[in-house]
This record gives sequence, structure tokens and C-alpha cells, in this order.
Amino acid sequence: MTTFSAVEALSGMSSLPSLSSRAEYEAGLDRLREASRTYYGAGYSLMDDVTYDRLRLAVKAWEEENPDEVVPASPIDRVADGAAPAGDVAHTTRLLSLDNVFTPEELVAWGASLQRRLGHEPTGGFTVEPKMDGAAVAARYRDGRLVQIITRGDGAQGEDVSHVIGTVVGLPEQLTVPATFEARGEVLFTQEQFEAANEVRTAHGGAVFANPRNGAAGTLRAKDRPYRLAMTFWAYGAVELDGEAFLPAGATHAETLAAVARAGVRTTAETPAGLHVVATLDEAQQRVDAIAAMRSGLPFGIDGVVVKADSAAEQAAVGSGTRFPYWAIAFKLPAVERQTVLLDVVWEVGRTGVLAPTAVLAPVELDGSTVTRATLHNPADILRRDLHLGDTVTVHKAGDIIPRVEAAVVELRPQDATPVPLPAECPNCGGEIDKSQERWRCAKGTTCALAPLIEYVAGRDILDIDGLGRKYVDALIASGDVGDVADLFTLTEEQLTAASGSAKRGAKLAEQIRLARSRPLSRVFCALGIPGTGRSMSRRIAAHFGTMEAIRAADASVLQDVEGIGPEKAPVIVEQVAASAGVIDKLIAAGVTMTEPQQQKSEEAADGPLTGRTVVVTGKMTGPLDGWGRSEMGALIEKAGGRVGSGVNSRTTYLVAAPSANGKPSSKAVKAQELGVEVLTPEAFATLVADYLD
Repeated sequence: MTTFSAVEALSGMSSLPSLSSRAEYEAGLDRLREASRTYYGAGYSLMDDVTYDRLRLAVKAWEEENPDEVVPASPIDRVADGAAPAGDVAHTTRLLSLDNVFTPEELVAWGASLQRRLGHEPTGGFTVEPKMDGAAVAARYRDGRLVQIITRGDGAQGEDVSHVIGTVVGLPEQLTVPATFEARGEVLFTQEQFEAANEVRTAHGGAVFANPRNGAAGTLRAKDRPYRLAMTFWAYGAVELDGEAFLPAGATHAETLAAVARAGVRTTAETPAGLHVVATLDEAQQRVDAIAAMRSGLPFGIDGVVVKADSAAEQAAVGSGTRFPYWAIAFKLPAVERQTVLLDVVWEVGRTGVLAPTAVLAPVELDGSTVTRATLHNPADILRRDLHLGDTVTVHKAGDIIPRVEAAVVELRPQDATPVPLPAECPNCGGEIDKSQERWRCAKGTTCALAPLIEYVAGRDILDIDGLGRKYVDALIASGDVGDVADLFTLTEEQLTAASGSAKRGAKLAEQIRLARSRPLSRVFCALGIPGTGRSMSRRIAAHFGTMEAIRAADASVLQDVEGIGPEKAPVIVEQVAASAGVIDKLIAAGVTMTEPQQQKSEEAADGPLTGRTVVVTGKMTGPLDGWGRSEMGALIEKAGGRVGSGVNSRTTYLVAAPSANGKPSSKAVKAQELGVEVLTPEAFATLVADYLD
């Protein structure tokens, strides 16, 4: 039984399959059973969550419209479609799943059904918490010792997976109190654990996991692996065990999780998204929106937000069905992970000479947009993931992050699939490839992709040569007047006139290049195009060493004194600085500035308004800072004594963000609010650092 019509639920999802006959209905049931069987039994997914949810809703809608023709063995109202291995361990009480809603209107409809079941409006309030994208388990503690972990199974019985005890963060083997109870929650891989797990898997000759959820489910059931993988647990509930009292009498959901946390087990309340107690569904919807906004910044995957009646008495009065409780609902969020087909891989050469592979995909709707391309990182990563053209691949995208290919679903690989071909020569110039590192580079380095490099360094954030666009850059390269960055500073007005086709433009460009000679060392160093030294890193290097001479003299150990440069990056930078010797000498000969005004900067910054503070900037700047980019904002923050942060965390002092046009806060603004970080408008920030504005 549903809390609202499945036909109504269809409006919350697009591209739903249409079932117009009993034959199509039965075929849909078969597809659902097979998808659940492979997921719970074989450890891989025949279809992604969106495809599964759409098919399931379509089947449910058909059953509601044709109640007399419903197949008796229909799995629609059974936990895991009845496909999960039941196991032989009986649950203390049934471990159910959750029903879903997809829109605010459907959440309101669920609230109305709750009121109908109660016979009055709920008075105990609601809780809101993240819906973790992992595998549900019950963890049993006796006298403070973790003795057993059981999968959800069919809800009545589950499998004993106690072999993972000792590998799950958040489920300590021994509590500090002699408590006896059963914690119920989700086991999952955090993103960091997922990446580490795939490294271990490939090191042992195994295939990479398609996604964290499948990986966690498979790891729980695997007992014969020669390695162990760390996972994480977050409790979303608890029940008493062996008749021993553990929970306060009449404990609300929030009080239940508080008791679990006091015992030493990690709960959803301790996630960055938190557990929130609200009085109304309107407030619950606001919390859903807030958690959705911070989704891309979470260290683990969530596929929704759970809203529950907080009162134990109201939960008991409402009751549960065969598959899910009526007093809780999962508000499903737009998918950030889908399956599609890898059609091709194209290779491009970046401004630093690095070869960048991009996956060409069959179009798929993902996080509100149609995705046809995704990141593939580097050749080593392609080989590690054993990707083939024609593979069904899992593609992940969250917020503004560029989509990335996670892995292939090997079980769905067609017979004619072929391994992704790796380039034998530079795709841009046809020259040799330097394969000494995971990221392959054209042996010619920046010379290979000279045009995009020159266009980049002529930009406002680097050398700021106003008017030197790609058209004129291409003409200068074609004429042979520019063969590297340093050649810009030897150009004559006549050469610039010929390239631009106008004496007036030529004179203006000559003046802009003259002014560019005085840019500080940080910008000049960035213009060299050395891999791993973008604008922020170039500022740190220049501020640390002060002169180009000192940078050239530094070895790898000395370079590691710069924040953000580790033992892997340092030797690469040293090598590339040495390889750029000819260009650097030409820059010096052309009279380009080779020093950073760090002494004056450090003296000013010592008593600056941002001294000892970390500032994160997001979105478009307004007011006095209108038009300022990330590089300029970063330089301003450092000049005022502060440190530039990339993401909002407990160490962030200020978040600089303009109010969004649609009135909804950004994910960074939501996280700042959660952590108590002060949010400043660009205008307020400009006032704070007014003495440092040029």
C-alpha cells in the first residue's frame, strides 16, 4: 500500500516507460526481479537507480490501475523486491526499507496520509537526516562488545557478515560502556575509502568497483578475499536486544540516536548534513533543500533525504507495511550517477603539453543536464579501470563538478567491445609522447600546444595583455614570430601590426606588452606553463622564494617547503623549471620582472584584517569587486594577510558569496551556515579589505 497514488508519483520523474498491456507489465516485473537479483546476488547493477525507479513506478502505476490483473507473486511491496539473500539470522524486528517521494508536492501528500492514519495532525514534529547510499545492516552489541553484523536480507532474516568486524569505522569492536542493543544503519565507502579500495583491488588483480554502493554491498558479503577494505557506518536507528533496557522510555527518533551516540556508535547526526528536528513539513522541506545543496561537498554519497515522524507514540500509531514504515519517507534527490555507453575516447593536448582523454558517451540525463562527455583522467587510469569502447559505464556528476567515468559494468560488456586505444604519438603534433608519468605529455611540452598557452597567459589574471586574442596569437605563431612565451616580449610594433591587420591595434598591443614586462614574478612564473603550477601555486612559490634565481636554484627537498607541494610534485616542478631554462633566460634578457614584492607584502599582511584567517570565495563578485576573478581575489586575500581556502570547513573564517539570483543558497553557503562560518557579500568583504584594494 502506498502513501499516495503511484500515478501521481510519475509526475516527479521524466522519461518514464509506458506500460500499456499486461505483457509489458509482466516484462517490467521480470526486469525488476532480474535487476534486484543481480544487485543483491551478483554484486552488479543491470540498471542505474533512475532507470530502476522509473520502471518500478510504472509497474506500480499499472497495478493500481489494474488491481484485478496483478500477478500474485508481484514483488513490488516486498523488501528488495524479494531478491535479496534472506540468510539464516532472524532480525530482532523487521528491518524495512523506505518508500520514496520525488517532489515537494509528494512530500505534502505523504504528510496528508500520515495525518489520515493518525486521525489528527502530527504533533511530535519531524526529523530530517541524509539518506546514505550504502547497504543497510544491523549491528548487535552485547555488554559493550560488537558480536554480530547482519545484512537487511528480506527484512525478516539477513546474512551474517560478522567477518567485517574491525574494518568498519563508526562501529567500534568494544564500547566504553557495557551496553546491549542493536544499532541499525548504513555501511558505505566514503569517497576516500572508495578510491583506496579500488587501489587495493587493482593491486590484487581485481576489477575496480563500479560505484561505492555496489562496492560496499559486495565487500560485506565477500569472505574469501586476501585483503580487507575499510568502510564506514552511520546509525539511523536502534532497537533493544535480549530484553535489556537501552533506550529511554518513549524515546523519540532523535533521542534514540542520541543514546546510540552516547554509547560510542556513529550516527547520522554526526554527519556534516546532521540530524534536524523540525515542527512542520514546511520546515522539513527547507532542511531537505539545504542538505541537497551541500550534497556535492559531502565525503560520501547520499541519494536522498529521510523525513520521519519523531514521536515514538505516533510512529506506533501509524505502523508499517510489508516493505516500509508509514511514518518515514525518503525524498529522493536528482541522480548524480547513471549508466550509459562509452562510445569513444578523444585525446586533446592542454596548454602544458599534457594529453587529456575525454570519454564520449551516449547522451544521458544527469543532475539536471544532458551529459555526453566525461573525464577519464589519464592513460594509467583507463588501463586500471579496464575500459572498453562499447562498455556500459557508470558516470558520476555532482553539483558543478565535471562528470567523470567511474568504472565499467563488466558483466554487461558486449562481445565486440574493444579496449580503449591509447595514442602512439601526440594527437596534436604527431610527435613523441613522454610516458614517464601517469599523465602523459607531448615530448615538446608547452611548444606543442603553444596557441592555447599564449592565449591563456595573455589573459587578465596572468600577463594581462589586453587585446591579444586567439586570432592574433595564431597569426603570430603561423608567421614564426612567436615560438614560446618569451618571444612575446621581443615583438615589434610592425610584427604586431601585421598580425592584427591594423597599425592602431599593433601600437596598442605593443604598449600592452611593454606594461606586461612589469608583472610580478608570480604571474611570470605561471606563464611558463609548468604542470601543477597554476595561479595559486605560482603565487605561493613566488612569495616563498622571492626571485626567479632562487626558484631555479631550489632542489626537490627545498621546494617541498612551499605549502601544497609534496614529494611527488616537487621533482616534476624542478625538472620542468630546468627544462624551461632557455625560455627563462630569454625573459630575463627581454627585461621581464623576475622578483616578487614579497617583503612589502609580508609587512603589510602582518597586521592585515585577514591575518591568520582563511577565506573561501564562490560565485560572481559584485560591487567594488565586480569583474574580479579567482586569481585576483586570491591575491587580494593573501595581500591582506589571509589564506585562500578551496572549500568550506571548520577552519574557514569567511565565505565571500553574492546572494544567488534564484534565492536559494549555494552548497558552500549552506555548509557555512551549518558550521557557523560568517558569510560576507562581496561589498562587505571589499569594505573589510578596503586598504588593500588597488
